[in-house]
Amino acid sequence: MLIAGPTASGKSALALRLADDFARCGRRAWIVNADAMQVYEGLRVVTARPSEADEKRVLHRLYGHVSPGIRHSVGAWLTDMTGVLGEAEAAGVLPIVVGGTGLYFKALTEGLAAIPDVPADIRARWAARLESEGVAVLHAELAERDPRSAATLRPSDPQRVLRALEVFEATGRSLEQLQQGAPQPPLLPLDNAAAYVLDVDRDILHGRIGQRVDAMMAAGALDEVRALLARGLSPQLPAMKALGVRELSAALTGATPLVNAIETVKMQTRRYSKRQNTWFRHQMPGWRRTRG
Repeated sequence: MLIAGPTASGKSALALRLADDFARCGRRAWIVNADAMQVYEGLRVVTARPSEADEKRVLHRLYGHVSPGIRHSVGAWLTDMTGVLGEAEAAGVLPIVVGGTGLYFKALTEGLAAIPDVPADIRARWAARLESEGVAVLHAELAERDPRSAATLRPSDPQRVLRALEVFEATGRSLEQLQQGAPQPPLLPLDNAAAYVLDVDRDILHGRIGQRVDAMMAAGALDEVRALLARGLSPQLPAMKALGVRELSAALTGATPLVNAIETVKMQTRRYSKRQNTWFRHQMPGWRRTRG
């Protein structure tokens, strides 16, 4: 079973209810993460990961198992998911895959383009340049080397610009060309799964987002971000770009009043939910839409 939806749409709560329902019918279920930020340890509060109590109630997989110092990817997630699905099948367990990262679901149900691994030295070199020169300089260089990819990427999107440069140097081909190749077979074809997208009225969703951010602050989000900053990680790492990390970091350094930072988190989360819904509409048309 697959459950997608924007942030604060009630995905995790629904997954728990379904797992309980299956248990009452004598069928065990695991809840498996399909959210790109909830894979990171140390970010339970900020990313609204399921609580420890929920994880004890039903076994959760692929949550908080990756160091925030690692650049996790959809390919790495698929590798992890392969193992989880195999374990679930062997144990006779139903996996309930739940999350808000549309690309993860698309790769799971449609396959992922076979892009060769980029050598570590190439990745390290481009990461260092991003750190020292900034994304605008790298985007300009990408435009010279690989104009087709550069034309599809925003200069303000460091992770995708970085990835395009890494792949071009490693393969001599554009990321777009490689992605147009024959994809690897999907792990879970859509016609083999019950797949749902939660659809929530915008005003209701925005209200839930505000409540979630307030609850996040009450649960210790500021201390969580403080501990993350103490690890001295590069601000360019994906985990450091999780919603709330940058804004609360600014509050901790005194660059922004805390009340302003909180309002910015709410605003950015509303914008993110809009982007998620756009993806679900255009990239996942075969999924059943249900009220969240």
